[in-house]
Amino acid sequence: MAKDTAQPQSAPETCEWTVTGMDCAGCAAKVRNAVGRLPGVSGVDLALMSERLRLTLDETATPRRAVEATVRALGYRIAAKDAPPGHVAHDHHSHGDPADRDLSWYRTAGGRLVLLTGGLLLIAWAVRWVFGGAAGEWAFAGACLIGLTPIARRAFAALRMGQPFTIESLMTIAAIGALFIGAAAEAALVVFLFAVGEVLEGVAAGKARAGIRALAGLVPRSALLETGDGVHEVAADSLRPGQVVLVRPGARIPADGTVLDGISGVDESPVTGESIPRTRGPGEKVFAGSVNTEAALRVTVDRAAADNTISRIVRLVEEAEEARAPTERFIDRFSRWYMPAITGLAALVVLVPPLAFGADWGTWLYRGLALLLIGCPCALVISVPASIASALSAGARRGLLMKGGAVIEAAAKVRHVAFDKTGTLTHGRPAVTDVVALDGATVAGMLAAAAAVEAGSSHPLAVAVAAHAAAQGAPALPARAARAIPGRGVEAEVDGIPAGVCSPRHAREAGLLSDAGFEAATQLEHQGKTTVVVWRGDRALGLIALRDEPRDDAPEAMRQLKAMGLGATILTGDNPRTAAAIAGGLGMDYRAGMLPEDKLAAIRELSATGGVMMVGDGINDAPALKQADVGVAMGSGTDVALETADAAILRDRVTDVAAQILLARRTMANIRQNIALALGLKGVFLLTSILGVTGLWLAILADTGATVLVTLNALRLLRVDPERE
Repeated sequence: MAKDTAQPQSAPETCEWTVTGMDCAGCAAKVRNAVGRLPGVSGVDLALMSERLRLTLDETATPRRAVEATVRALGYRIAAKDAPPGHVAHDHHSHGDPADRDLSWYRTAGGRLVLLTGGLLLIAWAVRWVFGGAAGEWAFAGACLIGLTPIARRAFAALRMGQPFTIESLMTIAAIGALFIGAAAEAALVVFLFAVGEVLEGVAAGKARAGIRALAGLVPRSALLETGDGVHEVAADSLRPGQVVLVRPGARIPADGTVLDGISGVDESPVTGESIPRTRGPGEKVFAGSVNTEAALRVTVDRAAADNTISRIVRLVEEAEEARAPTERFIDRFSRWYMPAITGLAALVVLVPPLAFGADWGTWLYRGLALLLIGCPCALVISVPASIASALSAGARRGLLMKGGAVIEAAAKVRHVAFDKTGTLTHGRPAVTDVVALDGATVAGMLAAAAAVEAGSSHPLAVAVAAHAAAQGAPALPARAARAIPGRGVEAEVDGIPAGVCSPRHAREAGLLSDAGFEAATQLEHQGKTTVVVWRGDRALGLIALRDEPRDDAPEAMRQLKAMGLGATILTGDNPRTAAAIAGGLGMDYRAGMLPEDKLAAIRELSATGGVMMVGDGINDAPALKQADVGVAMGSGTDVALETADAAILRDRVTDVAAQILLARRTMANIRQNIALALGLKGVFLLTSILGVTGLWLAILADTGATVLVTLNALRLLRVDPERE
């Protein structure tokens, strides 16, 4: 029997690299298309602003080194995501050294090309002035060819990979064509301006990325770790959960953790944007990157460096590029035929007038070459991602997270905002105001049963009940099989007997609450209090009433939303009387007594009148958050707030809801400005090039200038402060 010699097939795996040197969306498109053509490569995702290349690779078809070689052939630098800092394969011709990020422009590869082409241009002018026209023409031609060499190399690399329409290829054709028609000086000037444009694009793109990198730089590199033999300075990224660190006054906290000892003011503005330091003491959470302002703190590390709040914010901002806005997808589709269409138009400009009307070949060849330089859609393609990246960075610095351009575009179209009540519009720290025993039960027995049922729950009502029971000295009872019933309450077995905490309505429907007990609960609810029934076995033990006051900034938030033309509604599972008391004070509509499925239906109903944003805690409101056009989780850096919804507000400020919508609206306005600017400049110079009003150097200046102007306009979003708008 023949022996099976087939080699085992390796499963495709996800690979990730850092690609540097991409200054515009055209660069990203070249890399994406070239890598996507390789066999065994699928799911290519290239994020321009975060410089991340991610793809699924079957290494039996294409090894990793082939992917890296393809990227380097296009003139960019590439390093594996987990490579040591600064480790990049050597490539003399690459114009995107990672080290360039921290260098002055004239020390970068692109800057050196500018200095070279500029120097050659000056030498050529000097030769013309000293030796006359013929020698000058040869000097300009030499300057053009030397400066064009690295550009042409990248053009041929792209051509071999099936991409004939790149700015480098158009640039090469235009420059060589200019040499053939005797415009050597202008050809050399065009090459110089192209090099200048690349440097300007790189500087502008670097500024757009700087906001994201600045977030990552907030966490200190070292920490003071307490061990059995004293305090030692260690690398912050080596800290592990459970370790204890000492944070001195004026120092940054090196990890997400819990204060073990000490009381001090903590400036959390680097993480949440909150400008006023908050007093933190034992048992309270602190964020990595925040600043200890007053006294020494001992902090127990809760999360490793890779999982701290800032790291997750940076990761979310970077990954948000994947959720591209519909406008961006449309622009991408448009750009695919824009460059070939302009190239075809340039060919018609060159051929039709001389062939059909006997016009001068040199004149129309020159105009066609100028038209070629307008064929690059870089400014148009980058108009959306540059604005999105700036908005994401600006929002992250203020504790406003939005997961991508699609979320920003949806938020800008919101016409109605729905709020959960507890923990969103209110502080989420209700206090027990009344305890009423029923049917012969004792207050102590009722509180003990309630505390047993609520043990381990993090719900604000449960925490308040447990705290009150402990303060009253109620005995701790054993409980098991605790479970939450969404929209109804909590149940458990206490000393082997079923017990629970639920709303008066559900207790009455279950036959647990008498008419007298229901009337007592109704009277408490009329006072704007949330009332729950504690039951055990087949009877109610008593009532517990709690009050949770609205956040201080809630009235101002409603005023801002109204001024923006937005409606606001409370969707709550609480009783109608408590909801009415909160909504009346804030001037809002309300819907009360809602189960999760009721909230879902309400969101669908509100969506009929326009986009809806749902603001909740990210757990109980999960169905409604997902159904809404934009789901916003409110919470100070919790896992749920950062990971379950479309957006998150870290500062627990209701006014940040209006700020988030305003930032989204400003971003979409900026995108519209960028598109108008890019298309407007292209249109003007397309017409003037055909008419012969503008030549080669102005055409390349217009192309580069449009890209730089669009990027600089997008960078204005970094200075937007929605609170002051």
